[in-house]
Amino acid sequence: MSLTRRHFLHLSAACGVAGPPVFIGRPAFATPALPQDREPRKVLILGGTRFLGPALVEAALEGGHEITLFNRGQSNPHLFPNLEKLIGNRDPLVDNGLRALEGRQWDVVIDTSGFVPRMVQASAELLANNVSQYVFISTISVYADQSKPDLQESDEVASLPEPSEDVRRFYGPLKARCEQAVESALTGRATIIRPGLIVGPEDGTDRFTWWPVRIDRGGEVLAPGHPSDPVQFIDVRDLALFCIRCIDTQTMGVYNAVGPRGRTNIAELLYGCKAVTAADVGFTWATADFLASHGVEPWVHMPVWVPAQGPSAGIAQVNNDKAIAKGLTFRPLADTARDTLEWFNSLPPEDRARLGSDAVYATAENRSNPTPKRTVGLSAAREREVLEAWKAVRPTG
Repeated sequence: MSLTRRHFLHLSAACGVAGPPVFIGRPAFATPALPQDREPRKVLILGGTRFLGPALVEAALEGGHEITLFNRGQSNPHLFPNLEKLIGNRDPLVDNGLRALEGRQWDVVIDTSGFVPRMVQASAELLANNVSQYVFISTISVYADQSKPDLQESDEVASLPEPSEDVRRFYGPLKARCEQAVESALTGRATIIRPGLIVGPEDGTDRFTWWPVRIDRGGEVLAPGHPSDPVQFIDVRDLALFCIRCIDTQTMGVYNAVGPRGRTNIAELLYGCKAVTAADVGFTWATADFLASHGVEPWVHMPVWVPAQGPSAGIAQVNNDKAIAKGLTFRPLADTARDTLEWFNSLPPEDRARLGSDAVYATAENRSNPTPKRTVGLSAAREREVLEAWKAVRPTG
């Protein structure tokens, strides 16, 4: 069972390691001190109104920076009414394109919305003489060999097999080309951040949200693979803080922004989510081969998880040493799980009802249909069906 690039894009916003005790309540780790003479900077954010964007704005404002947002003005336009907002389009060939950025000066740009190399190249070249640092939010799916454990920033990135701007088909290779466009335009002034699975409150994809919500419902929960299978994820707020730290310290280079600090596994994730609820929960573990034979897909129907072996195993075992050395920190899983659950429970009933409902359950037969808003997890009926099938064949003794 492998994670296809379609799955990675479909559930990524930049899209998503294994070992010591669960990190619920783990104390904060020391981080490099910020320079005492750092000054507030003028920061331009390309995007800024969805998930990572608002987290970046809040972290930057907390750090005393002056923020300008550039986007189409279509997503959450009510946010941050006191900030300067420039309206335009990443595509310089559409509407007014990047015209609102012409002739302006900022200290730093954070690019949260770059997926097509041509468009990223246009913004990078336009701003090259107007900023001292370009922070580009990329993804770990740029790596060519996603089966390799301990992927590091120097590992080979994927190449684009054919001329294309089809982000669904070539998400990783296109992001790699975007990185190259930024580095070419701003040699020595580029900061490339490669997150894995970004999670936490306001995540509209429910990639992580499925687990605390499902566990909070109680009962017998279908758990994927082996309890020791590695997983990685990063709270959106921790990612935002790292980006702002890179601005404060003028840190350049390429960094895998994945968490947690040490290794963790799917059992620690599930039991960590259980610890923040009062639900009576039991986990039934079904093997990866069994799940594959019953059409239960990793990352989609069993979010966060991919099999520990196979073409996609490396995306859950990415090396984060370099980013940690530059100040990447992680809040306890308990905080992420609790905050995510509270956020989800605050949504309107119709939004909450969509998670794991039959109406949005994605199967191989209906993938040609328009993509629904929520497609992760399993409906209650489907989960019971798979659990019963597993009990009929699982080894005993």
